[in-house]
Order: sequence, then structure tokens, then C-alpha cells
Amino acid sequence: MRAQDLALQRDKYKHLSDAEWRWMLQQVDGRERTADKLPTFAEIEDWWYPVRLSCEQCSSELAAKYKASLIANRQKQMVDLTGGYGVDTFFLSELFDHTDYVEQDAELCRIAKHNFANKPITIHNTPAEDFLKNAGLYDLIFLDPARRNNYGGKVFRLEDCTPNVVELLPNLLSHLSPDGHLLLKLSPMLDITQAVNQLSAVPWDVYVVAIKNEVKEVLLLSGGNGIITTIELDKQHQVFVFTKEEEKNSSYTLPLSSFNYLYEPNAAILKAGAYKLIAERFGLYKLDANTHLYCSDEIIADFPGRIWKVKEQISNHKLAVNRANILTRNYPLTPEQLKKKLHLQDGGTDFVIGCRVNNKPTLFLAERTENIHSES
Repeated sequence: MRAQDLALQRDKYKHLSDAEWRWMLQQVDGRERTADKLPTFAEIEDWWYPVRLSCEQCSSELAAKYKASLIANRQKQMVDLTGGYGVDTFFLSELFDHTDYVEQDAELCRIAKHNFANKPITIHNTPAEDFLKNAGLYDLIFLDPARRNNYGGKVFRLEDCTPNVVELLPNLLSHLSPDGHLLLKLSPMLDITQAVNQLSAVPWDVYVVAIKNEVKEVLLLSGGNGIITTIELDKQHQVFVFTKEEEKNSSYTLPLSSFNYLYEPNAAILKAGAYKLIAERFGLYKLDANTHLYCSDEIIADFPGRIWKVKEQISNHKLAVNRANILTRNYPLTPEQLKKKLHLQDGGTDFVIGCRVNNKPTLFLAERTENIHSES
């Protein structure tokens, strides 16, 4: 039974106290809400679910398993200093002989103690800073700072999160084993360059993780060489690896007057800032210095992002279609303004793409290559 239907049937469960009733609703809602996001947990019969906000904010199983893939070999000890719902704890802990789960919220600790009863995980109901006062050495320290202030508003800067990783960094490093690593899960809104500079006492590798073309996490792994890896987990082949130095030293060429295909890198690549290097690596022209769209005459089918086949360049603002998807990149009008100007309705397989080409506002009518292939 769905949670919203069950919520209307309180009279059938008069034998339950109000607290027991709310707990039952929370369990039904949590399982229903996270079944796709966390399929492993959904298959465990007696798995407990926290309140809705914790379910919404937790890592997905895909992202948690990707973090675990960054750990090369089985090791002895790890600690998750911001345990939360415990999704990352669960999948990372499978690579360690013992794990300490640290969380200052008593209810989340109660749930974790039940869910992890059969795993080598010890629960600690205390703030990260207090736990570290008597902690030993770890092969992995994982930290996912809370990104909400005391008023519930979202924050993105490292120094505004809880705990403050910038201040805590020397203490964290003192608890790493000689070959240990620090793994930070940070906001997808984070300024990556600023964060790495703030934590410059440690060399980092950066991982930008996207699912279905939405950046979900920015990960920093200590002991690296400045490698930036972008990955679209929904399409495993979309991996792009580079360094800031490569991007700085790369170049691009502006396009000629006409071309057949348009490209937009996936969200992870755009977040990581490989604006020039993506053109150089795939032999593409960049439409404009500040337009992160690219073009070619022949299709580059393995490009990590979206690809459109250009039908025509729109010169007189008159279209043969009355329905299209609107996309604007570095264009004077918003999608809504452009839709109104062109008298278009949303939908269909066509795209109207507004952008600047060689600093000139330009419109294209195009179609996604997936649609073309599916019709052939």
C-alpha cells in the first residue's frame, strides 16, 4: 500500500499509539521513496528508514558504490565522521575490516545501530570534533559536511558547512595512517578551484559525479596528483579525465559559417571546467569563447554529452514547426522569452537552440541524434 493511501486509514490502526503510527508511515514512505535510489536496502526486509529529509539528502546507491570503487584494496579501519542515514557507510565499509560510524543525531544513530547490527560497524553518537579527541589512526576518513545553516538554509562554501573542514583539516590528517586517505563529499554547487586552494595543505584528486546529466557530488580524495575525473554514472562510457594544466594549455578553433552537428558536454564536464580541452580532444570547433557548445561537420558519436543534428540556421525567426524544446546558451533571451517571441509550444522532437556564434546571437533548429537513430 502506498504511503499516501495508508495515511488516510488511521482508524484501521487504533491499536497503535500516535508515535507507532507515525513510525509505520515513515517506514512505508521511506521504502517507497527510495526503492529506485537504494534498491539494495529495499530488498532487506527489516531495514529501517529515517525521516523524509534524510532519505532525500542521502547518497544514491550508484554514487555510494562509485565512492567504494575509488578504494583500491581491502584495508583495516575507516571512519565516517558524518554518518547520516549511512548509505555511504554501508557500501564503503564492505572494503574494511572495521568501520566507525559517527553521527551527532541520536535518532539516526538508533536507526544505524539496527541496520548495521550484523556488520563490523561501531556506532558513536557524538559530533565529529569530539570523536576525534580520542580517535586512533584510520586508512580512510570519510566526511560529508552538512550543507545547511542553523536556520535550515543551504550553504555551499566549505567554511559554512558543519563540520568546518577548512579548520578541521590538520586534525583529520593527524588521524590518517601512513598510507591513509581522506575522502570528502562536497556540494555540487561548490567552486572546485576555491575548495582545492582552501585545502592546499594536501594534494587532491577531484571526482565530479553526475547521474542523468545532473551533478550530484564533488569528491576530493587526498594523496592525488591534481587529476580531475568526470563521470556520468548513468552512462558508464562517459568518463573524461584531465588536469587544470591541460585545460589551461589547450586551445580551440572557432567554426566556419555552417556545420552539421552541435554538441553540449555533460553536466560533470561543464562543472569541472574542461571548456577548451573537450574541443581539442574530440576535434571540435567551439562556437564562441563564452558559449560552451561545439560543432563539427561529421558526427563524433562517442562524445560525452548531448548531440544534435542541425536542420537549419534560423535567420528570419520564422519556423516550419510550432512545437519545440528551447535551449539557450550565452544568448540574450531566456528560453521562456525566446519561446514567446517565436510563438512556440513546448514539446516534440525538435530543438530551437539559441546561442552566440563568433559573438553573434544565432538560432538553430536541430534534432537530437537519438531521435534520428530511433527512427531509422
